[in-house]
Amino acid sequence: MLVHPQFNPVALSLGPIQIHWYGLTYLVAFGLFLFLAARRVGKPWYAEAGWTRRDVEDMLFYGVVGVVVGGRLGYALFYKPGHYLANPLEILQVWKGGMSFHGGFLGVVLALMWFGVQRKRSWLQIGDIVAPCAPTGLASGRVGNFINGELWGRAADPSLPWAMVFPQSGSAIARHPSQVYQFLLEGLLLFLLLWWYGRKPRAPGRVMAAFIIGYGVFRFIAEYFREPDSFLGLLALNMSMGQWLCLPMIATGAGLWWWFGRRAEARA
Repeated sequence: MLVHPQFNPVALSLGPIQIHWYGLTYLVAFGLFLFLAARRVGKPWYAEAGWTRRDVEDMLFYGVVGVVVGGRLGYALFYKPGHYLANPLEILQVWKGGMSFHGGFLGVVLALMWFGVQRKRSWLQIGDIVAPCAPTGLASGRVGNFINGELWGRAADPSLPWAMVFPQSGSAIARHPSQVYQFLLEGLLLFLLLWWYGRKPRAPGRVMAAFIIGYGVFRFIAEYFREPDSFLGLLALNMSMGQWLCLPMIATGAGLWWWFGRRAEARA
């Protein structure tokens, strides 16, 4: 049975300036997005449409704003609506933690749709460019979660070779390192699948829809090993809030994938 190493959350101190590991994982995520999206817009079908690296840099800015605003609002609305309705100014206190992937996803979608309106770009093309690049950012975030010893997993059999005690949980229970599971599933594996799927032209919107399906499925699976939020616990059918939020995501992604394909066939 392993014990979490209890990393110092501060990676580097320069006088009064402290650089946290979590901040570095965000920088890695942004850097990977710039590199991968630049490769994506270099594909002949995107280059012919006039996409450039400058567009990628601008999309990153819109995406960062969308993920922060959407992630925070999503956490307030999905997980603690009563608390934040009573204390609305606390929504602005992002340094206290509390972000929702599903809220951040919606925020990014809206921000990039606005980018498309501003630049007169197809939102389907935007989604298809961004989708294969997103999982590496998710993977970077899970590395940060593991370093911080947060979002630990459910109790595991102590004989499991990689079962781990997270002292931050306030107990000596062996747990699943669910951050690692999510890194491998919704990070690495989803990236490989989407990068392969997006290697050649697809019906507009289908790569984006594949991301929605893939993330929903992998997050749903990972939630079986992740400790549910203490203030929510398990909900109906013994499923977590994360799993309930994944179900409409999977259904929407599947419907969009089918619809985008039918529309492309009708136009052919």
